[in-house]
Amino acid sequence: MTIGEFVERDFTVHPPALTPDYKTSVLRSPRSALISPRNTLSEVTGPVFGANELGDKDNDLILNFATDGLPIGERLIVHGYVRDEFGNPVSGALVEVWQANSGGRYRHKKDQYLAPIDPNFGGCGRMLTDRNGYYVFRTIKPGPYPWPNNTNSWRPAHIHMSLSADGWAQRLITQLYFEGDPLIERCPIVRTVPTVEQVRSLIAQEDPANHVPFDARTYRFDVTLRGRRATFFENTVPGSSR
Repeated sequence: MTIGEFVERDFTVHPPALTPDYKTSVLRSPRSALISPRNTLSEVTGPVFGANELGDKDNDLILNFATDGLPIGERLIVHGYVRDEFGNPVSGALVEVWQANSGGRYRHKKDQYLAPIDPNFGGCGRMLTDRNGYYVFRTIKPGPYPWPNNTNSWRPAHIHMSLSADGWAQRLITQLYFEGDPLIERCPIVRTVPTVEQVRSLIAQEDPANHVPFDARTYRFDVTLRGRRATFFENTVPGSSR
């Protein structure tokens, strides 16, 4: 049995590569038309991850770096489902997350923002989706921070996400924002997204039914990846009755 190709990426639901108001896109964006070749084995396959490769606390950013206390900030749970564009659950996908601490500073040598480093918060984690495409992790709500896109520009609170699923053509790196943050609509990166509906798809919604009393608020964030075309048997010609 052959492995089905992934459907072509729908560029109408992605922001354009060149958006001068988001200044770093000027140097990062291509100037020539993109080529869309047929999928090869390099696109339709991908790495396979096992639970034995992850640590017990990898999806708990509150505990996975703590040494002599707990990190400072609002405690959160983020959960959701990873599905393809046809609604099928994507199981066994590796979900990696990284973020700033509650003061808005990353644990990275190039981040020189004046907010202090939290000695008990590393700001990164990872997890696998289950058979239903479900993932969950605990963390501290990241703080907003200034960045040099324009004078007095501030990034809204956000968490970076990287997803590696069944094939490299599904590879996705994105950011999730939090419902109710007034900085979202003013962010030059968010403004590159074409429609209000698409911006909403990047915003995690508060999920009060799953709050942990006197402990943590919960947010729901679902992710959609590219889907595969129908998988054909080697002796079947697409479009035929055989």
